[in-house]
Amino acid sequence: MELIQSFSVDHTRIVPGIFTSRVDQVGDETVTTYDIRMKRPNREPVIDVAAMHSLEHIVATFLRNDPDWKDQVIYWGPMGCLTGFYLILKGDRPSRALLDLMLAAFRFAANAAEVPGATAVNCGHYQMHNLAMARWYAAEFADYLEANAKNDGIFTYPQTERLVTPEGQHFYDS
Repeated sequence: MELIQSFSVDHTRIVPGIFTSRVDQVGDETVTTYDIRMKRPNREPVIDVAAMHSLEHIVATFLRNDPDWKDQVIYWGPMGCLTGFYLILKGDRPSRALLDLMLAAFRFAANAAEVPGATAVNCGHYQMHNLAMARWYAAEFADYLEANAKNDGIFTYPQTERLVTPEGQHFYDS
């Protein structure tokens, strides 16, 4: 089996940032998956599960209500590794073009007074939320993005080089 695209990113070198994960053509529509990476994989503690859940609710609500972006949003959800989120949008923009949107979304989350949809009727695990920690992580990430906005490294994935033999064996750099 071929290694999927997100596994070809060098997770030993990735830093928090906004990255283009993949661009797909779905019928006549181009859709782009963005990696909104909040933590350095395998080097920082992951985001607390309850805080991650709260961030999912808060930022999804922000994105789907933003007048300039709501019609472009297909999906916002957490990565299984708990180091960030995936954002899927209609169209194909460079990752840097999302900086202002992500700053606004995470500043909104940092100041949220409640977790939208955190009731038994609206949520599959409504008791698993942590607003205080979600606000802390959101502020930390927004501050980081702001401080590093001119650093191209937070917008470009470090790639793992894959050498392939004529027989199809894969070798990876270390």
